Amino acid sequence: MKPPSDSDAIKTLGQSVVNIEAKAVAALNDSIDDKFVAACHLLLNCKGRIVVTGMGKSGHIGGKIAATLASTGSPAFFVHPGEASHGDLGMITRKDIVLALSNSGETPEILTILPLIKRLAIPLIGMSGNCKSSLAQNASIHLDVGVEQEACPLGLAPTSSTTAALVMGDALAVSLLESRGFTRDDFALSHPGGRLGRRLLLKTSDIMLTGNEIPMVSETALVSRALLEMTEKKLGMTLVVDNHRNIKGIFTDGDLRRMLEDRNYDLHTTEIAEVMTQHCTSIDANVLAAEALQIMESRKITALPVIDTDNRLSGVLHMHDLLAAGVV
Repeated sequence: MKPPSDSDAIKTLGQSVVNIEAKAVAALNDSIDDKFVAACHLLLNCKGRIVVTGMGKSGHIGGKIAATLASTGSPAFFVHPGEASHGDLGMITRKDIVLALSNSGETPEILTILPLIKRLAIPLIGMSGNCKSSLAQNASIHLDVGVEQEACPLGLAPTSSTTAALVMGDALAVSLLESRGFTRDDFALSHPGGRLGRRLLLKTSDIMLTGNEIPMVSETALVSRALLEMTEKKLGMTLVVDNHRNIKGIFTDGDLRRMLEDRNYDLHTTEIAEVMTQHCTSIDANVLAAEALQIMESRKITALPVIDTDNRLSGVLHMHDLLAAGVV
């Protein structure tokens, strides 16, 4: 058969793959049945870890399923079935549950370790496309992920079958996540690295400016003094505080422009309290940096004073700090 060369033919082939695999995924709805519920209950009651195994392409899918389970509150890891029969089976304990993937349900490497799993009385959840296979018959619970056809035109390369297995694994992981009451904070604890972890874990206190970095002047300071403070600290604003560091207001570049347009004020004789903006927005130091970002975006401001439990100024958060921390 001559390979397709024109663009339309290639697009048609690509669309065919998507349609075939979408149909396979849609058909999985029938497999979300009482057996699926039983599998979830079994996994929820697991006192050890979920050990996922699979050979070849099923192994690659199994590795991803194990990673998804582990990151969503269900401790799991992947064991290669070939290595399991050469020592790695010792990684599995009686408290664990095995989730085995095999499209045919007859993968030799998996069948080799089934008697040992049974001898240890370890619950086995099988996931295959053949409900009459050896894996299905030996499993405590079998989940049917059979597909009508592979997307590969030769019917050889695992395509629809691996997609169906991956989706079923996601269905298990998300169902377990919801059943455990797993939260965004829980998720963040297992993802401390990268942008996601920073968004979910960083608090305002972790990245705010403190001490001499905070632009602030007293209520009786002249506007000229406030301008020097703004220039030195380079945040485009200065906070106005009393002797106890209680925030009385804020003076920004915008306030300065409005003051100059008025022309009734003298920079060297006007006290900052006359021209500052009162009742500025502030935030608690323990608030997540991501929440502070939402406040800043909604108020269209670039700096946010941070207060302590006594409502005294303890720091200031600037958009630049959020950018540097990877929160934005």
